[in-house]
Amino acid sequence: MFSTRSTSLCATALCAFLSFTALSPVAAAPMPQTSAAASSSGSYGPSTSYWLSQSGFHLNNQVYGNTDSSYPVFRNVKDSIYGAVGDGVTDDTDAINFAINSTGGGLARCGVGCNSSTITPALVYFPPGKYLVSSPIIMDYYTQMVGDATDLPTIVGSSDFAGIALLDADPYGDYGVSWYINQNNFFRQVRNFIIDVSQVDGGASGAGIHWQVAQATSLQNIRFEMSTSASTKQQGIFMDNGSGGFMGDLVFNGGMYGAFLGNQQFTSRNMTFNNCQTAIFMNWNWGWTLSGITVDSCTTGVDMSNSPTNQTVGSVVLADSTFTNVQYGVRSAFSTTGNVPATGGTLVLDNVDMTGATEAVVGVNNNTILAGGKTITSWASGNVYDNSATKDVTQGAITSPTKASSLLDGNKNIFGRSKPQYETASSDDFLHSMAEGLVGNGVTDDTLKMQAFLIKASSLGKIAYFDHGVYLVTSTIHVPVNGSSGSRIVGEVWSTILAQGFNNTANPQPVWQIGAVGSTGSAEISDMLFEIKGRNPGAIMIQWNVASEQGASGLWDTHVRMGGSWGSELLLSDCPTTQGASPQPSCQGGFLMFQATKQASNVYLENTWFWTADHDMENAANLQISVYNGRGMLIQSTGAVWLWGTSVEHSVLYNYQFDGVQALFAGFMQSETPYYQPVPVAPAPFTFNSAYDDPTFTVCSSNAAAVPCKDAWGLRILNSKNVLIYSAGFYSFFNDYTQACVTGENCQENMVHIQGSQVSAYAITTKASVNMILDDQFASTPVLASDNRGVYGDVIAYYNTKS
Repeated sequence: MFSTRSTSLCATALCAFLSFTALSPVAAAPMPQTSAAASSSGSYGPSTSYWLSQSGFHLNNQVYGNTDSSYPVFRNVKDSIYGAVGDGVTDDTDAINFAINSTGGGLARCGVGCNSSTITPALVYFPPGKYLVSSPIIMDYYTQMVGDATDLPTIVGSSDFAGIALLDADPYGDYGVSWYINQNNFFRQVRNFIIDVSQVDGGASGAGIHWQVAQATSLQNIRFEMSTSASTKQQGIFMDNGSGGFMGDLVFNGGMYGAFLGNQQFTSRNMTFNNCQTAIFMNWNWGWTLSGITVDSCTTGVDMSNSPTNQTVGSVVLADSTFTNVQYGVRSAFSTTGNVPATGGTLVLDNVDMTGATEAVVGVNNNTILAGGKTITSWASGNVYDNSATKDVTQGAITSPTKASSLLDGNKNIFGRSKPQYETASSDDFLHSMAEGLVGNGVTDDTLKMQAFLIKASSLGKIAYFDHGVYLVTSTIHVPVNGSSGSRIVGEVWSTILAQGFNNTANPQPVWQIGAVGSTGSAEISDMLFEIKGRNPGAIMIQWNVASEQGASGLWDTHVRMGGSWGSELLLSDCPTTQGASPQPSCQGGFLMFQATKQASNVYLENTWFWTADHDMENAANLQISVYNGRGMLIQSTGAVWLWGTSVEHSVLYNYQFDGVQALFAGFMQSETPYYQPVPVAPAPFTFNSAYDDPTFTVCSSNAAAVPCKDAWGLRILNSKNVLIYSAGFYSFFNDYTQACVTGENCQENMVHIQGSQVSAYAITTKASVNMILDDQFASTPVLASDNRGVYGDVIAYYNTKS
């Protein structure tokens, strides 16, 4: 992930509040260097039925790439070796930080000065209890913090708490420099907690989570408790930078700001705000999707009016939300005349119940733009293209988008389903991969035993638990989907399926095939990772065939990574950026990262990142590399599809392609064009494959020497209908690793191609593409980026076509 934005934008009052911490070194207290190898079998504090907590459930086998056989993946903070008490009186700060950064006496975890690494993962478990902390809990890279899902633990800040937030995912060191590059701060997770700052500084100040993160991160099932004093400056989430991302199922009680947000792009679903002064302060973004937001008894719901004379918010889509006992629903600085930049502050409201708001939308001086007291069906501030190639600068009602009924729930909202955590299951309901003979060392071929393991788990109605490891497979794994429970699959800190030997480009094969073609049933997959070992140009990483009922199947917090990690054989030393027009065959990644075939239906993806590596994650400087992957996400399903918070980056031909779909919803979609293009030009180093409806770039019209055209499509939609998009960002940052084109806004000619399709799309953002949208029905007049200049990218509030 790349960004030219290297510093955060901070509201004046909040900066004053945070400055003493943000510019000071933040570090955990020194911890004893005692081995933690026995951490999976120590004293676990109060008994709990939650399966994740059970003694002996976690094997802590040796981590791929980590030479320390005693390194503990699973850590329970109440284990005697760490010593957290959780009584609400004892200061547990040091114990928790020790549990997070413990090494087992060997290789250090990825903390300050590391940037990133994949070989020191940790799942840090919190049993029920109340954990008092007096300084920040610091999350090292590749950490999941998981509380007991059946009895949420509380992390409570002491009255004299000192630091930026109770939980810190990217501490500031000397001179305000972050530990991690914010755009590369991947692989983090926090779920199942109560975070209480109400006691900090007598309720005057304090933040719950400093969440400066990028892709493959999530917040889930968290309640934030803050002071309800009129003078409080407290906030639940402080996010000042990054490139995300997804969060959902959060509750905010009290505070000056429920959530103070600033990030390139994000999807947020199911968030409730009670008695906050301002529920959401949107400090800056390129685009943000807010869905299922409930605001009750707050003065302001969403404030996106920061810097009204030079706006910092790119766009916000607010959908399927309810405001009650609210004075101002949304505060906006957008103006139809003299707006700076032209599309800054783009806003879309869709199915927002403002009957409980005095004013639905107000300006910076609280002047009425849209009255409250009613439900807003479809409304926008920004540039609208409604079945036309002609721009309409709008601040008012717009034509309602087409919504297929199959995409909606019983309340006529867009359907969503939170990641399953199997709260009522016992440890006996799980079948463990390594207990079934799988090795998971990245070297031993686990293909046959993995197939038998998945069949056995499904036939017994068990949840297939992949103990943390890297599981090498050399031929297709067929995931069973029929039977009473189909397949339920859970990984441990992104247990990894490593593909090797998928080399037949003429007949590409799936690494994991979810159901046979024409099958019915269900499959739930969470916290897994799929990647390749060396050259695999015939690999379809995940092929989804199963036809399911709504909500019965899905991927949650599950990712595809093509290179860039330890053992991938696609690192800096293997795949330098100097390959030029004749890439090394050994750096050809896969054929396709994700495919939903025509037979698939009710396909649900939430927080998935399909990434062809642009840099070496094991290199301290995160130096760039050139790995070549053919295709990103191909959706051919004729049934319903939901893409909540997805990202697909750096594939050669396209990042997203919707081909013949009949009903598809997407939350924020994000992509980047490969940094090496146009050297070589697409499809090199691959060839076109008509069996997969590959784009052939016959629409190219420019002088390729000046503006490259045969670059990856951000999104291609063909022969489809009922395509409903709630925000997208398609970015092009380089030509052959140089960036003069960013200044010239001409890194490539086209970004989105619509062919014979019906599409309703909110808040489409592109960067450095001359043409934002090329729609064949208006082929002579593409949507020009120059007509839609925004905060960083170029933004269309609404693109709607009936074809």
